[in-house]
Amino acid sequence: MKNNIKLGVFAFLSILLMIACEPQDSSDYSLGAKPTADQLDFDVTPTASKANVIDFKNTSKIKGVATWDLGNGTKAKGETAQASFPFKGDYTIVMTLYTTGGSVSISKTINVANDDMSLLDTPMYNALTGGAANLNGKTWVFDQYHDGHFGVGPVADSGPSWWSCPAEGKTESSLYTQEFTFTQVGVKLEWKNNGKVYTNENGRAALAALGFSTSVVPGAGDFDVTYAPKPAYTFALNEAGKTITLSDGAFFGHYAGTSTYEILKLTADEMYLKCASTTENGNGWWYRLIPKEKNIKPVVVIPLKAIPLADDFESSVPKVVFGQEDMGSLFDPYYSNPAPLGINRSGKVFLYEKSDAFYSNIFFTASGYKFDLTEQNKVSIKVYLPSYNDYVTDFPVAGDWITNAKLKRQVAVKLQDSSKGGNAWQTQTEIVKADLETDKWIELTFDFSGVSTRQDYDKIVIQFGAEGHAGPGIFFFDDFRFKK
Repeated sequence: MKNNIKLGVFAFLSILLMIACEPQDSSDYSLGAKPTADQLDFDVTPTASKANVIDFKNTSKIKGVATWDLGNGTKAKGETAQASFPFKGDYTIVMTLYTTGGSVSISKTINVANDDMSLLDTPMYNALTGGAANLNGKTWVFDQYHDGHFGVGPVADSGPSWWSCPAEGKTESSLYTQEFTFTQVGVKLEWKNNGKVYTNENGRAALAALGFSTSVVPGAGDFDVTYAPKPAYTFALNEAGKTITLSDGAFFGHYAGTSTYEILKLTADEMYLKCASTTENGNGWWYRLIPKEKNIKPVVVIPLKAIPLADDFESSVPKVVFGQEDMGSLFDPYYSNPAPLGINRSGKVFLYEKSDAFYSNIFFTASGYKFDLTEQNKVSIKVYLPSYNDYVTDFPVAGDWITNAKLKRQVAVKLQDSSKGGNAWQTQTEIVKADLETDKWIELTFDFSGVSTRQDYDKIVIQFGAEGHAGPGIFFFDDFRFKK
């Protein structure tokens, strides 16, 4: 970078040299030998309308091209410059004068006596803090419900090309517990978390060097490291350079060894940042945050569909794919019919073996839709219950809430909401056909028209022998239908 700056200065001076040699140029503006510091000077004049807006004017005794470092993160070029200083304090102003002979700099320290928050009435400050009138500040969190809120790639890239976090991809880590409240008055930052920050191996090592050594591996991978934020921080927003710097070593919940972030986008609804990691050579990290009140999980509308389901189990390719939970090893959807008589003379049937697990069952779950039960609300199957099962013995039970310990001559069909995961049973509607005859095929219909207005069901559960006990058993069924 230093070499690039040098080349840029040499090129600039070369252009100045060529301009100086043009015959039409006035000799009053010819740039001569390298100036000395005592030849340079500049005036400092607060504007009439606002004391914190200050004009600077080159009053040097020698001609040249003046550049300015205005002490507030902004730079300028020309005989005059103007800068705003919203916050009281001392600022060092540096003027550099370039001639064909070289350059020299002088500096002056100015004192700004009072804050002037009206100077922060800018789009970036207002977007970040909610404005000077918002004394409670504005709280930002990671945009966890949308893809790309966290990622990594080469620092020179325009985006996280190596890896980009999907929606809710770090739910099991501390990343989504981080909250950052920016208040414009006093440029205050309040950082809250659950006592941990998120980082990878290199970041964990750096934090350990700072004394934060307790870490765990969360379900989302990498490391959560014990880190309690300080009670109060401040921030510096450089609107010209489009950076934000957090005070006292603060960082945006993921440790990359820096407190300065490039602002890629800052609006009232989104803050997209990038930082260059100091713990990993060449790595860049990207973060997208949104206002806390907008961090709402999108409601996914799942359509209702009436799609008939049927399978006679005669084909080796299933027409209805049943999952299984704790079934026995003899489970077989294409088993030779043990009694091809009466109402079912088909060649193949479904062998259902209840294991000694308490909640053996098979199930079908719809993909991408919920059941439209307004008309399609009946499940029918043919069943065969062998008499050789042990329907007499009391078996161990799952708990004292189980009132039946015997294998039952019954079959239950249940409709459930699969989105509830392990708690899907809490949503269920169950129909039980009990005290069935053994050693003969029986056709059963389970009528769910009584819950035809339900719109949350997408799972059908079939369960033989009753649940909650450890009694094993063999059962058969065939010609499954879910229809009108």
